[in-house]
Amino acid sequence: MRDWWQDLTDLVLPAECGGCGRPRAVLCARCRGALSGAGPCRVRPVPEPAGLPPVHAAAWYADEVRATLLAHKERGALALSRPLGEALADAVRAGLRAARTPCAGDGGPSGGPRPVLLVPVPSARRAVRARGHDPARRIAYAAAGELRRSGVPVRVLSALRQRRDVADQSGLGSRQRLANLAGALTVTRGCERLLSAGRVVLVDDLMTTGASLAEAARAVRGRAWAPAPDPGAGSSISGPAFVYRGETGERRGEQRNGPVQQRAGRRSGRPSGTAGAEGAEGITDVMCAAVVAASPDAFEISRN
Repeated sequence: MRDWWQDLTDLVLPAECGGCGRPRAVLCARCRGALSGAGPCRVRPVPEPAGLPPVHAAAWYADEVRATLLAHKERGALALSRPLGEALADAVRAGLRAARTPCAGDGGPSGGPRPVLLVPVPSARRAVRARGHDPARRIAYAAAGELRRSGVPVRVLSALRQRRDVADQSGLGSRQRLANLAGALTVTRGCERLLSAGRVVLVDDLMTTGASLAEAARAVRGRAWAPAPDPGAGSSISGPAFVYRGETGERRGEQRNGPVQQRAGRRSGRPSGTAGAEGAEGITDVMCAAVVAASPDAFEISRN
């Protein structure tokens, strides 16, 4: 009877803090401070991939923040989606301010505010099945709720999908991840017009090399991806390619097939917030990107 009651209690009350393990707290005050106390900051990975939009992060990916994200992602601590969403919402606001666009809307063609569109970087299908949820998408919905409560017209638009099987990126360097992810994402059919009707903000839980966000931006902007000429050609990634079975870093790309041609893209140094007329195939543009956490090295660039 006692064991049954304890199991029922654990379903209703959190067993421990997701960041430090303190009992009976979803996220204790100290870990909440680590997650959002310092305020969001512009982050840049080194090297910075071409086409990466300006990215803001709420916290360093270390210690309690890392433990919190992993608890939500890998252990199914779904109650953490709310504090993680609050941190992501702060990063979104910072990105919109930096893009010089009002958080409350800038007036669309019909006279009403153009909505902010939070576009999550999609998780691998196998990861979603294994975990039972898509962490970035869940956090995006929590962030949208927080933004709406502060008067921001916002919606979550799951406009991206993976167009092929994905490969494990653990152990890959930044250039290898870029090659691995090139052309991996595409816009879901029917979402092109929806994307062009709002202010697109790419969102994810974590940024390390920026490869996932750069690939998501390429897909949203509608740029063509030049496929590898021959599956048998020599790969730019050393070592065997393992089809994804468990996500360990950023979102995954496809299995490596050969050399990837670098796509033309706007670097983050270019002013953001412009309409997406960069070439005949452009659909729309990405105002900015926001993540809950980024690698500590990415924060060092912000001092410049």
